[in-house]
Amino acid sequence: MFNHPRVLPILLFAVFGNPALAEPLSDEDELAQAYGDTSFVSIATGTRQQIRKAPAAATVITADQIASMGARNLSEALVAVPGMHISRNRLQHIYTPTYGVRGILGDTSPHVLMLVNGIPRTSAYLGNPDEEMVELPVDNIARIEVIRGPGSAVYGADAFAGTINIVTKTADDINGTQFGLNAGSFNSRHLWLLHGRRHEGWEVAGHLRFGSTDGSRKHIESDAIGQSGPLNLQHEDIDAQLDLGIDQFRWRAAYTLRDKLGTGLGIAGVLDPGGRVRSERISSDLSWSSQNLAPDLDLNLQAAFMQLANTIPAALTIYPGGVIPGFPDGMQGVPDKWERQARFSATAVHTGFNDHRVRVGLGHDYLEIHRTRESKNFTLFPYLTPRPMYEASGADLFLSPHSRKLDYFYLQDEWSFARSWTLTGGLRRDYYSDFGGTTNPRLALVWEAAHDLTTKIMYGTAFRAPSFIEQYASGNPVALGNPALKPEKIATLEAGATWRPTPALQTSLNLFRHEISDLIGQSGNTYLNGGKQNGKGGEFELIWDLGYRLRLTGNYAYQKNIDVSTGRDAGYAPHHRFYLRADWRGLPGWQFSSQINRVADRHRAAGDQRPEIPDYTSVDLTLRSDRPKQGWDVSLSIYNLFDTDIREPSKTAAGIPFDYRMPGRTLWLQGRYSL
Repeated sequence: MFNHPRVLPILLFAVFGNPALAEPLSDEDELAQAYGDTSFVSIATGTRQQIRKAPAAATVITADQIASMGARNLSEALVAVPGMHISRNRLQHIYTPTYGVRGILGDTSPHVLMLVNGIPRTSAYLGNPDEEMVELPVDNIARIEVIRGPGSAVYGADAFAGTINIVTKTADDINGTQFGLNAGSFNSRHLWLLHGRRHEGWEVAGHLRFGSTDGSRKHIESDAIGQSGPLNLQHEDIDAQLDLGIDQFRWRAAYTLRDKLGTGLGIAGVLDPGGRVRSERISSDLSWSSQNLAPDLDLNLQAAFMQLANTIPAALTIYPGGVIPGFPDGMQGVPDKWERQARFSATAVHTGFNDHRVRVGLGHDYLEIHRTRESKNFTLFPYLTPRPMYEASGADLFLSPHSRKLDYFYLQDEWSFARSWTLTGGLRRDYYSDFGGTTNPRLALVWEAAHDLTTKIMYGTAFRAPSFIEQYASGNPVALGNPALKPEKIATLEAGATWRPTPALQTSLNLFRHEISDLIGQSGNTYLNGGKQNGKGGEFELIWDLGYRLRLTGNYAYQKNIDVSTGRDAGYAPHHRFYLRADWRGLPGWQFSSQINRVADRHRAAGDQRPEIPDYTSVDLTLRSDRPKQGWDVSLSIYNLFDTDIREPSKTAAGIPFDYRMPGRTLWLQGRYSL
């Protein structure tokens, strides 16, 4: 089918065609107020537009939807996205969330670009959004926008399988003062404060949250050396953000701290009950925007800075005493690193040409790990040798300081060349100081076939940049770098349709096929290019309003990805995923929500002889009161209602033989007071 592009519009129209005429929805504004406005998206092209017309498979999750589903953090909110599956870090075993999209599920989530207010939060060290288990809370999130498929033509590196943009709350979103408290299972408790006001031309918004948890203590049957025991997932949290705006300027600053952070199953897959990590992130950005700087011309300038420090307060136990000869007290290490990034960009949008919206952008990024430090009681070269605790240097250090410069330019044109037809074309060139350049195009044709039917055909390429650990890791017992690495590449062809047969029913279907090359993997401990993977699948979504009191939201996703070298399934990602949520306003002043998440048909990769990963179905319930402008509102959530044994796959049998155990039944109580 994908080899004959003319067939796609005909097929999609045949599936969705001959729609009945529908009357305008009289209470559409009321529904948007109750459930949040999900009709518009900005991430697809960088400009706000209706989702059904956007040249991408897009999903929007609003603050109201997050509250309805009872999500406590970003990962729990993203469960609602079709084709996305949240797994766990298979490289470090510390339970960091790993975001898989359309069956592309890496060890550390490097194939999904995460943005906060349009700015990447990627760590150069591992190339993932959050190097440690730094789950983002949702108190200060106004909306989450997600596109599935390649986005490098607009956003550059790592917008490979998908892109997530988190939009934080402004003064208008908050419009007052709110404080809240949360408590639940695993001795979890948090306090938070939000404030937002306009005052004498200023927009002021602030957020502060702090708390702690003991984390799930699920019992692990066997780690990498056969030990059993509980997980180590405790942590203490601080999250803060300040947002100031006046006239054309906006300045944001944010601080995130995860302290006394447990190491999950241990950094080498060996239980380390006393292991602790500290992760501290400081970020700031300043932007200037001018609408109509000149006739039909908008301009935006932005500068952003981020500093990330990951330190080890006390030595981590890689292997306990008695496991490796010569180490009666065990192998121990203290790897610390400090990273910083500076980003500068300029974007112009010109609408002076008939039927065209032209977007031009350029930028410069400077990324560096400017300091590393490591103490350990072993040497690796020329062979493993025990010795008293010492400070490593040179090739014996897990990673020496390195830097990377990036210059980029992109051009995009949205051309409405005929009635109901829009062609979006774009091209971006990225040049890296350490591995060279890459060029990525996109092309999307959107046809409004009828007033309630829109079809799309899209093509694009994307890339993932090698991380610093993949290129430069040296005295690391788990991984050794390769400076000759090239970026991973993907080419994707998609077709989609959105159909609204009645004002109360919205449906969409997306089909895709992709080819991946130059995948980075390990041969022994050394990183190499060479992997190839082909995939195909589809996603179906439905939103059905059964009056004001009941809304059903559901989606089904299917994918099949094949490792070309073995002809076997690429492994670990679910072939089938089903999600359904019901939001019911049957009692005055209350809303009841239930959601079902079904994950099925996960295979092992070639060479992994363990039994297939068990399917599971989780059920979550949330009861919450209406959110008044002033006064208290409360909510009670039960996650994994039936205490299902949920497991996410470990990478090989040599690692964690029985996979990663996820939390069982969990209770969560939240209260909020609005002034």
